[in-house]
Amino acid sequence: MKRKIIFALAALVTFGVTQVEAITISPQMIEQFKNLPKSEQIRLAQQYGIDPSQFTSKNPYSSENRDSYNVDVVQPRNDQQNEQKNTKQNDDLSFLKDDQNQPLKRFGYYMFAGSPTTFAPVSDVPVPTNYMVGPGDTVKVQLYGKDNEQYDLTVTRDGVLQFPGLGPINVSGLSFSELRDVLSKQIKQQMIGVDSNITMGELRSIRVFIAGDAYKPGSYTVSSLSTITQALFVSGGVSDIGSLRNIQLKRQGKVVATFDLYKLLLDGDSSKDLPLRSGDVVFIPASGPTVSVSGDVQRPAIYELRPNETFGDVVKMAAGLKPGAYPKSSTVERYNSNGLKTVISVDLTTVTGQKIVAKDGDYLRVKGASSEYDNAVTLLGATVRPGIYQWVKGQKVSNLLPTINGDLLPGADLNYALVVRQINAVGDISVLQFSPAKAVTHPDSNDNLLLQPKDKIVIFNASDNSRSRYQLNRLVKERIYKLQKLNKELSAVVNVSLNEGSKNNSNLVNADLFQSGFAQLEQAKVMQRTQLAGVVINGDDATDEPTLVSNEVEKMLSQLFNDRGLIKLSAEFNRQELLYPIIAKLKSQSRAGEEAKVVAVNGQVRYDGIYPLAENANVSDLIAAAGGLKEGAYTQRAELTRTVTDANSSAITHINVNIEQAIKLQAGANIGLLPRDVLTVMKTPEWQDTQVVEIRGEVKFPGVYSIRRGETLEQVLARAGGFTDNAYLPSAVFVRDSIKRQEKIEIKQLADQMRRDIATRGISKEGTVVNYDDAQKMLADLENIKAVGRLVIDLPAISLGITQADLQLENKDVLYVPAKKQTISVMGEVQHPSTHRFKSGLTLNQYIEMAGGTRKRADTERIYVIKADGSVMMPHNSFWFSSEDNLAAGDTIVVPLDTEYKDSLTLWSQVTSIFYNSAVALAAIATL
Repeated sequence: MKRKIIFALAALVTFGVTQVEAITISPQMIEQFKNLPKSEQIRLAQQYGIDPSQFTSKNPYSSENRDSYNVDVVQPRNDQQNEQKNTKQNDDLSFLKDDQNQPLKRFGYYMFAGSPTTFAPVSDVPVPTNYMVGPGDTVKVQLYGKDNEQYDLTVTRDGVLQFPGLGPINVSGLSFSELRDVLSKQIKQQMIGVDSNITMGELRSIRVFIAGDAYKPGSYTVSSLSTITQALFVSGGVSDIGSLRNIQLKRQGKVVATFDLYKLLLDGDSSKDLPLRSGDVVFIPASGPTVSVSGDVQRPAIYELRPNETFGDVVKMAAGLKPGAYPKSSTVERYNSNGLKTVISVDLTTVTGQKIVAKDGDYLRVKGASSEYDNAVTLLGATVRPGIYQWVKGQKVSNLLPTINGDLLPGADLNYALVVRQINAVGDISVLQFSPAKAVTHPDSNDNLLLQPKDKIVIFNASDNSRSRYQLNRLVKERIYKLQKLNKELSAVVNVSLNEGSKNNSNLVNADLFQSGFAQLEQAKVMQRTQLAGVVINGDDATDEPTLVSNEVEKMLSQLFNDRGLIKLSAEFNRQELLYPIIAKLKSQSRAGEEAKVVAVNGQVRYDGIYPLAENANVSDLIAAAGGLKEGAYTQRAELTRTVTDANSSAITHINVNIEQAIKLQAGANIGLLPRDVLTVMKTPEWQDTQVVEIRGEVKFPGVYSIRRGETLEQVLARAGGFTDNAYLPSAVFVRDSIKRQEKIEIKQLADQMRRDIATRGISKEGTVVNYDDAQKMLADLENIKAVGRLVIDLPAISLGITQADLQLENKDVLYVPAKKQTISVMGEVQHPSTHRFKSGLTLNQYIEMAGGTRKRADTERIYVIKADGSVMMPHNSFWFSSEDNLAAGDTIVVPLDTEYKDSLTLWSQVTSIFYNSAVALAAIATL
């Protein structure tokens, strides 16, 4: 028999596809193939290239064929991508959005985000006892006892089972449990000594119809175990206008069941998900009334309504409220009879509000609660644990900060801190000042302030450079990156901002990005508008618009007291950054007749600037706010400038303040401050910071020397012990820092002037047009020239005590006295630039001849000498020296290039042209 099967398979392969279709495979061959071992079936199939599935049973629901049909029956719908594109295009035009500006979606339709791939749903599930047996079903009967047999019986079209030995048994209209009872009873009666085990085998297929607003309506072949939901999945689900709450099962023209899919999705109730019978129709009507829900609910979406459903039911559909919801002030947008929208306030915390019946087109918005804390205080700045803490009655500063070392960061300012307090319902604030050191160490002192709800306690750093700002700058970069991602056009703005900032602040990516943005923000606040529509309205320079960095920094500072992320990083903020939101609030709450409660301090204090005017503050408090006095501050007199304003005018008065007495809190000296007061702390007369100069080279004691104001070079040289015997005074080099800065300015001005000259030459008809790239390279080279800062001095004259040659020293001056030199150099347009031993009496021309003489392109009329002391000498005659043009050791002879040089051929062609033109002119004159 095995040979016959192999012969038949070989014949199929030999005769080709056309012949295969003509050959009929007998049922005997199929049964024989199925009786072969599985390994033998696979070997024969691989040997002859035959699909073994064609020899298996044609019933797609047979147990042997389960692997072929137990697959996913849905795949993503083809219209999903188009739907997403349309959603993106219509987002800006859609009003159905939640509070996060995301478009609302219809609830429940996500279950059917696919289309069917096959009409064979999964059927390997237990057969329920109430399953109605019908034609095509297979019943497995196992007999054991006296006889051991196994039968696979198929229900015929007439509803009969042909049971061997028992005859035909009518099972039409019986459930599976009833069929099992009937068969067991007859077997016991007619087959004595035999017991039976009856199960269902292969199940029949049924044909159902999916109609209405289905994704793919039509006729489908499904398993006899299929229910309404399985039929929906096979047809791809419900279309975007179909109803999920009124799915109808029709049998023989009558509605036998109505299925609400929300019961399954929200409550897990599948009692109405009835099994289907052959010929059933699943009808999906159009969607009914809908209501949109957004705001602080767990699942904002568009929900379908059933008659008489209330807003309480709608909130349950949306999975309830979020913890931060404020349902008392919810609103409903509803269309009235005139076609206009009206707004209805609904209190969802009351039974009355929950029982309001929802209508088609309603839009329920559940508002959120306020982010403000009712009984809390906020601690931020240079503390170990910044954050929001519970307020209790009688709480003081020392309760939040019980110890200095354990609760304040190292480097915290122990003399100045603030409590920002809300004083009324509109959010106006007042500022209280205290000393953290006194508040902690002396709990009974006035500095240990009694706190109130919503107070903000701000602790400052004693030094603005004491904290690493890596995390803060990373936060700024992340927020800017998100903004760039949302709008690609912002990238150009950021690049401009970063490029402009890098000129003054090196590289903002590696430097302090937050500080740069804050500086730009402060500059934008100070400068006023200089033009309007191209018309100048004042004489100040125009200021660029705030960049993206400064805008983001301003947003962060405005939310400093409410943003938990910024509160956590508040220790990285410097003094002015922490004060910025406080001062901005004080300025914004000033109204007509009320001046902003801010004061200013400048001069010899550590941190000058604008400060909030604390309650009952005086001069000593303002000095403490500014970080204390600088070294060299004049404590006997400071100037307090006060603005006195009445209904008709405003006047300025100046008050002298003794700072020393004010700090000691002496009566009369510690003057109380008023809004807009400006305190100027002066410098002690004749005070100077430490200034040093450096003496190098051939002096007896080279090194760095501190100098006093007005000290001269001769005096410092005397302190250095004078010169050594090997010193060569004419070649001394003197470098001054202020001259170096001046040279940088002059180099920049020269580059700007050359840039203007090139531009003028480019648009004029005169001169030669310079290539743009060459001009830019030349200007770049010019701007990269390093300033030297050398000052030409006559050190020999100074050493002789000539007062006119001496000069006063400045901070960071450097003097270098070289050893004796015995050489003189020749450079430029000579045959061999070189250095020669200096010989007294040799002339300029002789040294040039020693270098091989000048080249053809040398400008012999502009030869000059750079003297050893840095000065430049222009000889009276390049070939013969007068008595005034003496060379000295260390000098350098420079032969410059003749920029107007012309070779012989060019020169003679120009001369010939002149002669020719002259001859023509003379001939013309002769003919007259």
